[in-house]
Amino acid sequence: MPKFQFATTSAAEASAALLVLPVFEGPEAGPGVEDAGRALGADLVGAVRDNNLKGRFGETLTVPTFGRLPATTVLLVGLGKRRDVRPDTLRRAMGKVARTASRFESVATTLARAARPPSEAVQAVVEGLLLGSYRFDRFKSASLDGDAPDRQALQIVTLLGVDERDAARRAEVTAESVAWARDLVNTPAGTATPEFLATEARKMAKETGLDVKIWTKSDLEKEGFGGVLGVGQGSVNPPRFIELSYSGGRAGDPPIAITGKGVTFDSGGLSIKDAKQMEWMKADMGGAAAMFAAMRAIALLKPRINVIAAIPSSENLPSGSALRPGDVVHHRGGKTSEVLNTDAEGRLILADALAYLSEKNPRVILDAATLTGACMIALGEEIWGVMGNDRRLIRDVIAAGEAVGEPGWELPLWRRYREKIESPVADVKNIGDRWGGAITAALFLAEFVGDTPWCHLDVAGTAYWEKAGDYWPKGATGSPARTVIRYVLDRAAEGSARGATSRRSRTGSKSSARAGARASSTKSSAKASRADRSAAPRTRTRSGTG
Repeated sequence: MPKFQFATTSAAEASAALLVLPVFEGPEAGPGVEDAGRALGADLVGAVRDNNLKGRFGETLTVPTFGRLPATTVLLVGLGKRRDVRPDTLRRAMGKVARTASRFESVATTLARAARPPSEAVQAVVEGLLLGSYRFDRFKSASLDGDAPDRQALQIVTLLGVDERDAARRAEVTAESVAWARDLVNTPAGTATPEFLATEARKMAKETGLDVKIWTKSDLEKEGFGGVLGVGQGSVNPPRFIELSYSGGRAGDPPIAITGKGVTFDSGGLSIKDAKQMEWMKADMGGAAAMFAAMRAIALLKPRINVIAAIPSSENLPSGSALRPGDVVHHRGGKTSEVLNTDAEGRLILADALAYLSEKNPRVILDAATLTGACMIALGEEIWGVMGNDRRLIRDVIAAGEAVGEPGWELPLWRRYREKIESPVADVKNIGDRWGGAITAALFLAEFVGDTPWCHLDVAGTAYWEKAGDYWPKGATGSPARTVIRYVLDRAAEGSARGATSRRSRTGSKSSARAGARASSTKSSAKASRADRSAAPRTRTRSGTG
């Protein structure tokens, strides 16, 4: 990872191999463009125009400096209309040029000055660069031209005209954690078994100071995790249940609880998928990987809040021992479900995790899962769907996603559709009819959370892309890890603000009490003084007449 630093140096004086400058649609000069142009003796905006570019989002123009600037190359990046630029615009723009930037040893940029607030802009630029330069080449022996896989040259990144070190630190931790989640999802399922996930989680917990507990198959049998066991019973790779705890808040404060679907490969079981659908099913643990990433970032950023994660992991394969359509599963907590489609397996393992987390009396529960194609059909690849039983929680999670460039959209948890998953032999069945599949899946999960505020993020469309995006290559995206991290940090900040207000209130109360006591004492003294004064003349009068 490159080192990030800050400088007040102008763009024209910045010492770096590559100078990245923003251009707004028009084209219009962004921060630093005119300074660099004057030093070059060139009209950079005119150069954009002369190349039939307008500064639209994603447009780029590379300009050599011929030794007239300390930087050897200027890279102009289009941001679109000035009024529409937001921090996420910077994240996506930096992501688009990250591969180019990573070929230079040093980069300087004014991009963070193109949006406000500065802290959000800096975090976006740093995240965009790091996430956009991500590569998964663990299994590559050579690139297409026969060379070894590309190695990043970038060592130093200088952010010009801003100084937001805490924001840069958050971005570094977040991007590192998301990259780790992407690695987990991109790893082939023959390697990334439930035991592999447990081992990786244990190593991460040791490195970051999290408490960890790994539940084996025998543990799950003793504790009644029938969903996790049932989905995994067709595979030679036994299931695991991974519990991670972060205690940054006060002892006894209820934690935020999170979980994610950890199906390491989903063949569909006996309700088998076709070959094409199976091609990316190593990514069916994207929700679990995102929650692992969130816990890693939380442990390193150390917010003052308590968080617990419980991640169920199974491999869904067909065999003579596999779960059969028509079987009944006994879940943690005692509820039962009739399995009519073994390809609706994610909800079965999540049910156990949700029931277990509900026992912990958390303040809220969040789950994330590549759960339904129905949600992907409804919202596409860029927007996750969210449903739940608490509107404030849903609003806060959507706001967190919007803040970090992972947009979500609320779908209705339509209670009348509960009849679609009624079972004649169990408490509930694991599929409804063809219609409203994302909603009936969420209604199934809702059976296991009780009265705990809860929301479910369906990330079937956002967790894994078949094509490259603005700041990720083809494959895993890490969604919705950044949303969950931001949600937790926001709640911790609210708690700190309330604590500060409470302390000020207590201080004010004490001061008022002391002032009141002094006032009361003063009044008492005044009364006593008046009494003394009124008594003294009478005494003197009587004394004078005797």
